[in-house]
Amino acid sequence: MVSSNESTLHTAYDSKIEGNVIITRVDAAINWMRKNSLWPMPMGLACCAIELMATGASRYDIARFGAEVMRFSPRQSDVLIVSGTVTYKMAMAVKRIWDQMPEPKWCMAMGACASSGGMYRSYAVLQGIDQLIPVDVYISGCPPRPEALLEGLMTLQKKIETEESTMAQKASPDSVEA
Repeated sequence: MVSSNESTLHTAYDSKIEGNVIITRVDAAINWMRKNSLWPMPMGLACCAIELMATGASRYDIARFGAEVMRFSPRQSDVLIVSGTVTYKMAMAVKRIWDQMPEPKWCMAMGACASSGGMYRSYAVLQGIDQLIPVDVYISGCPPRPEALLEGLMTLQKKIETEESTMAQKASPDSVEA
């Protein structure tokens, strides 16, 4: 005969779910999902765009970082990759695309021209996309190799991993009553 104490002990422990339970913080789970499912919006403006396309090919396999879904709609993207020379004529188009992207969003400046204007010191070239929108990761090179873009993507993933997603929303001044 089984006592009532033994029956409650048996129901409290179920060996079928022993290895399937994970305990974590909500911030850590949200950041893990965000960093492993980045949807880039490619903004190819010059020769760096060719290297960006090569990164999406099978040899470099950007899919292992969860970023193979290149979206050409800003409303479906969360990472803007500005690759190439940004002229003043294109600057407002880049800004409009950035403004149409939903939060949270990140920006990567790929190449010397997107980062600092490159070798073009003229009245027509913006001397760095960071004068217009905030940049999270700079990728150096002229043009940078696909490996450099992958390293920049890993740097962005590390940055996303340490962000506070829900705690910052709780502490925002909009949610505090005066």
